[in-house]
This record gives sequence, structure tokens and C-alpha cells, in this order.
Amino acid sequence: MASMALNSAAGLSGMLKDGHQSLTGLDAATLRNITAAKELSRIITTSLGPNGMNKLVVNHLEKITVTSDCASIVKELEIEHPAAKMLSLAATMQDDECGDATNLTVSFAGQLLSATEELLRSGLHTSEIIAGYKKAGEKLAELLPTLTTQQVVVRGEAGKVNVEGDLTKLSTAIKPVLIAKHFGCDDVLAPLVAKACLATASSGRSGISISPDSVRVTKILGGRMEESQVIYGFVTLRGAETVLNQATNAKITVFACGMEASGTEAKGTVLMKDAADLMGYNKSEETKMEEIIKSIADTGTKVVVSGGTISEMAMHFIERYNMMCVKINSKWELRRLCAATGANALVRLGPATPDEMGYADEVKVTEIGGRPVTIFRQLDEQEQSESDSAETTPSSCKLATILLRASTTNVLMDLERAVDDGVHACKQLCRDGRLVPGAGASEMELAVQIRKYADSCPGLDQYAIRSFGKALEFVPRILAENAGLDAAVVLAGLSAAHANGNAMAGVDIEGGLNGSSLSSTNEDGTTVGILNDNAVVDILSTKLSAFRLAIDAALTVLKVDQIIMSKPARAGGR
Repeated sequence: MASMALNSAAGLSGMLKDGHQSLTGLDAATLRNITAAKELSRIITTSLGPNGMNKLVVNHLEKITVTSDCASIVKELEIEHPAAKMLSLAATMQDDECGDATNLTVSFAGQLLSATEELLRSGLHTSEIIAGYKKAGEKLAELLPTLTTQQVVVRGEAGKVNVEGDLTKLSTAIKPVLIAKHFGCDDVLAPLVAKACLATASSGRSGISISPDSVRVTKILGGRMEESQVIYGFVTLRGAETVLNQATNAKITVFACGMEASGTEAKGTVLMKDAADLMGYNKSEETKMEEIIKSIADTGTKVVVSGGTISEMAMHFIERYNMMCVKINSKWELRRLCAATGANALVRLGPATPDEMGYADEVKVTEIGGRPVTIFRQLDEQEQSESDSAETTPSSCKLATILLRASTTNVLMDLERAVDDGVHACKQLCRDGRLVPGAGASEMELAVQIRKYADSCPGLDQYAIRSFGKALEFVPRILAENAGLDAAVVLAGLSAAHANGNAMAGVDIEGGLNGSSLSSTNEDGTTVGILNDNAVVDILSTKLSAFRLAIDAALTVLKVDQIIMSKPARAGGR
């Protein structure tokens, strides 16, 4: 019941219910939020780059996750602090939109907040810091597109994708995305991801578009990563229910229900006087089931897919009419099959109309890694005339499946995450194909340019702009640290290279052993590598989105000056 009584002497405690908590001020609210966000950033930062360390996370269900992918880590962590949750939400948004640079989002936000703590202790007001960060963010969005070194243009003509010309471009552009998730997988997975994306790409008035839902991943334990392949169609990890296990130019009828005689809702009693009545009862059921299966076969159906149970009687007549039967229990897989073949899942047991039927050029049961799998493959006219159609890339298909092989479950999960990020990277490249230097080169160049911009700005916000530029240096520093290099010497060398106009200079994570790199040695023998001819590239739109989300998350945390928490609810709602 609401009360109008107010104890003015009690202040905030007199207005709120008993048991609440209130934290106000710089030390109690702002710095606590910054500390919580910095702790999350510290966890994530060491996983940045190809040499990033893995995190072993055990959740409340005792599920073990071993990965360096930031989105997966923050998803499994049970974060309670609201400020740290803002950073995790920014990482989730970046993963949903771009699929990559989630680590950059969280780590850069943490670096900005760490720099903010020093500025606050130096006497700057929060509003001055926020104004400086906003100016620096606008300057970053202005400078980053000017660093573009090349552009990937995926062209489409007459509704088809130029596969031959675009395959190499996409493979090269998405390699840095894949290698950041699983070191050494880029040479194998990059062509597979590019083939699958180009096969399912559609051409419209706005250009080429790629849907991540059109590229599926199927994992089979065992074998080597090099045995992974692209299958242009749908793959289910089970064999056929019938003796017939192959069909070509197959019309497909999909049932969301089971293939069995339906029972009545009301209970009934059947009185049989002799054996003739029993034989007649069974005969009528067989006659009805045969009539249904025959009507399905008369439509030209070669493959029947059921999402429920299949009775022995129905299986008998399916075999008699020489049809192939596949059982798929998962409703999600049933939807993907319908999307791949163009079929509609029927909820009634009977013949399908021509519009409800699907089609596949080849349906075949094969064995991969000792496990039977059924492949619904789609081909185009050119491939049908070739002897080995599996080796070519179709110009268009509705769904493609990347079949991954690896020795352990954790590696398979890592490869699946890498493929998912690669598909999203291809989607971004079709929207905006501009590429900027990678390996920390873009961040170092931005840091140099923003520090120069800070020198030209009057007012106290120039200190925040300068701290913003210094925070950008964390990318080459962490890349060097994770590669076992001396970060201080690497940063000094990169600063000198970029000050001399070499905007392409980046970190050589292999320690400067390449012939194209400039190697130097400290007095203590520490090897430093700086790539002058930097071939590593990052996607401009992905990097811009990561910086924007990181800045927004940091500013949101900084604008909080008071934390008010109500009394936690007890179990049972009391």
C-alpha cells in the first residue's frame, strides 16, 4: 500500500523501502563502475589477436568452454555488475551485427575507462572527459576511412555471382578474421567459407547480399581439419530408414507429422467374433495405409522426409513403391531442409501438391568418419553435365553446409565460431568492401593523428582527447605481448615508423623473422618485429562499429553518478 509519509530528515532512506542501497559520488559510484568494467576488460584483453590466450569457463551447468572468442566468453560468464554488463551487451551487439572485433569492443572500452580514472584523479570533471571523448570519436570516424588501402567489390550479373573473380578476394579478406579465432585454420577454412557464401549469395538492385542463415555448419568428430569440405545443399547426421539410399532428380515430400495410422481421441471397443473379423480389421488398416503411400508415390515423389515416427506398415509400403525415406526429429533441421529444397512441411498425411513439394538434384547416404550422413545436394545446369560436380562451386543455391572435421570437441567448437565470424565478415564485405591495414597499424596511425589533433584543441578536453589517442595504442601493445615481444620497444618502433609517414607499419607476431620485416634487438636479446610491408587487412565497417560501440559503452558508464539498488527479492516472491 502506498504511503504519503516522508521523513525529510532521513533523506533518500526516508523515501525508499527498507533494505535499499545507494552509492553516490566519485569514489562510491563512478570509480566503482570503472573498476568493474576494467576487470572484465582485463579478462578479455589477453585473448586479442592470433596468439591470444584461451579462457576455460565452467558455467552453472558445469559446461566447459575453452575459447578465446570474446562473445562466447562474456556469454558464459555470469556477470552481475551493471557497468560490466554494459560492456558485455556492447560485445553481444557487435557479434550480432558484424561477427568480429568483439574483443576490440570490450578491450577498448576498458582502456578508455582506465584512462578516465587517471584524468579524474588529475582533477578533470566528468563532463570535460565526455566532451573530449566525443570529439576524439568523431575525429576517429573521420580519419579511419582515409586509411583504406584496398576494396573488395563483389559483382553480380543477371542474378548470378561472379564466383571465379570474387573467390580469391573474399578468401584473402576474411583470413585475418579466421586466424584470430583459431591460429592456423585460415588457409583451410577461408576458401570454404568464401565458396559457401558466394554459392548462397543473391543479387539484387542494391548489389550482392549474403544471409548468414544460408550457410550452416555440421560437425563430425575425428579426422583432420584439412578434411573439412563444403556441400552445396543440406546435410543431416543420420542415414536413410529404407534400403534405397540414393536418388537423383528427386522430388521431395516433407511431413512435419509422423507416418502412422492416427488414433481416435475417444476410447472405443472393437468386438471380434472370429478370425475373419480380425483379418478384415488388419486388412482395412493396411488398405488405407497403402492407399496413402501410393497417392504419395503417384505424385512423382522419390524421397519422403518425416519429422515424427514411421510405423512398420508405412515403411513396408514405402519400400514397395521404391521410395527413399529419411527421418529428421529436429524441427529446426526440418525447416532448414525445407529452405534448401523449397518444400513445405505438411501436417497432414497425404499427397503433396506440386507447390508443396521440394526438389534436389541428388539425395545420397554416405559415410564420413564412420558415421552415416544424408546429403541433399543442389546442382546447376553446368554441373549436371560434369562428371564430378562436388568439386565445383554453383553460381547460386539456397543453402550451403560446411562440414567440419577435427580431433576434439573443443577444436570443433572453435572452428564453428571461426566459420560463423567468417560468414558475417563476408556479409559486411558485400555491404562495404573497404579494407584498412591490420596488425595494429590502423590503431597506431589513429593514435598519432588524434594526438596531433589534441594539440590543436583549446580547453581542458584536450587532455581527454590525448588520453583517447594513447588508449588506441593498446592494440599493438597487446599483440606484441601475446606474441612474446617487448611491447615497449615495439611501440617505440611503430611510433617512429608512423611519424615518418609509414601508415602500413604493423606488429610482426612472428617476432621479426620474415625477410620483409625490419628486425632489431634489445640489449637483453629481446627480438622486436615491425612489418613495413604489412599484408594484414581489417574490414573498415567492422572496425568502425567496434569503436563506436566501445565509445558508447564507456560514455554510458561515465555518465552514471549514483547507483540505487532496491532490496533483493526473496525466494518465493516474499
